[in-house]
Amino acid sequence: MMHDPEKSDDPIVAVKPANAPGRPDGEWVEPRGKAEGNADETAMLRAQDREGMSQGLDRVREAARGRKEERFTSLLHHIDVAALRRAYHGLNRKAAAGIDGTTWEDYGKGLEARLKDLLERVHRGAYRAQPSRRTYIPKSDGRRRPLGIAALEDKVLQSAVVEVLNEIYEEDFLGFSYGFRPERGQHDALDALAFAIEHRKVNYILDADIRAFFDTLSHEWLMTFLERRIGDSRILRLIRKWLRAGVLEDGVWSDSPQGTPQGAVISPLLANVYLHYVLDVWADAWRSWAEGEVIIVRYADDVVVGFQYKATAERFLREMRQRLEQHGLALHPEKTRLIEFGRYAGERRAKRGQGKPETFNFLGFTHVAGSDRRGAFQLKRITRRDRMRDRLRAIKEGLKRRWHASIEEQGAWLGQVVRGYFAYHAVPTNKPKLWGFRGQVRYLWLKALRRRSQKDDTSWEFLDRLAEQWLPPIQILHPWPSDRFRRQHPRWEPGAGKLHAGICAGGGQQ
Repeated sequence: MMHDPEKSDDPIVAVKPANAPGRPDGEWVEPRGKAEGNADETAMLRAQDREGMSQGLDRVREAARGRKEERFTSLLHHIDVAALRRAYHGLNRKAAAGIDGTTWEDYGKGLEARLKDLLERVHRGAYRAQPSRRTYIPKSDGRRRPLGIAALEDKVLQSAVVEVLNEIYEEDFLGFSYGFRPERGQHDALDALAFAIEHRKVNYILDADIRAFFDTLSHEWLMTFLERRIGDSRILRLIRKWLRAGVLEDGVWSDSPQGTPQGAVISPLLANVYLHYVLDVWADAWRSWAEGEVIIVRYADDVVVGFQYKATAERFLREMRQRLEQHGLALHPEKTRLIEFGRYAGERRAKRGQGKPETFNFLGFTHVAGSDRRGAFQLKRITRRDRMRDRLRAIKEGLKRRWHASIEEQGAWLGQVVRGYFAYHAVPTNKPKLWGFRGQVRYLWLKALRRRSQKDDTSWEFLDRLAEQWLPPIQILHPWPSDRFRRQHPRWEPGAGKLHAGICAGGGQQ
């Protein structure tokens, strides 16, 4: 799964409420820095940019919607100074710099001249993509995930290209695809999956893990897929340049004959295009004739498929493995699992003397086939143990760096961290984990305060008062999946038809 590599030095990043129209309540997004200089003038320029852009891109979207086989041969003219300016202002201001060392603030000095020069080089074919700077972030299993941080100029241009291509591919992508798409987030995918498990005939779950997807996708296949809709050779040439730019690590350049760097602005869209043709279109057609119900939810390279019948699930898994291998991909043999799950899994397994149903992980939550207080089936979603452990470890390190800060500074920082954690994890059925997380934060804070001095005798009573003042209370911030899903996708209600008849787990008529 894709992760944002370009955070600040601190491993904990605060979040703010989303303000994009149509985004579900409770969704949170990464914050942006304050505008520098004349904020009113910047806002006015960006508003004018959007107004000028909308008509041209609206025509692209209309053509993509109405003519599914259309190849767009003239797209580069949509990338002008205004589009580049929008792209620049949409970037993360605190992101790490690429190999040229240029930060967002640096690039903003003389911005208009830089953008005009970039555009001129693009249109005369003189633009050269720079290699990505290789860095690593730790994974929960102890390994490290490689990331490629692009140069600021490349980010600007990639973002402008993504804006144009989204108008085409948002009309093509299927309803069960959620990762890195406008107006869709992780909780939309989680709600779609929860709704399907609770309300459709799901008895088996395939938790599929594509091994090293972003490192192994084929450039040849990717360009073939892109050429099905993109006929503008100048856009295709730009994408080839980004794919072939390579990476720089410890001053040594290395080629990138396959894969797309996690961290590049263009990578999520390219990944979605690749999996759209390799997996989504194939799986959607496959389930149209499959026996029983089949539900699909995909977030980037995280795929969960639900089945009514085990034989159908086993056949799908065999054919999915073959389909991926034909396009240079492979399922992870240890992380791909087919398990019995759903409303009747517990009862059936109890009759066979097999104990409780197995669990599976998806987007940071462990999914459990549990029951409510009345004994009825209830899907429980609880924070993954390793994710909580990693976050607590990061908080411990953050407190070490703040041992000699004032209590007010520590409290403000911890409150920000806990609010950000709750913003994502505060879902129904997860309250015990929230209590456990908050309790561990209090314990880490107490230890940090006591270690500031050998004579420090900070008491739990004093810490309780600090926690009440600075740490947010436990409360569920997200609605029940069925409530939000029905509100977003009323076509499920009533008589929407079978899943494979056109309504996807994830909503959207195909």
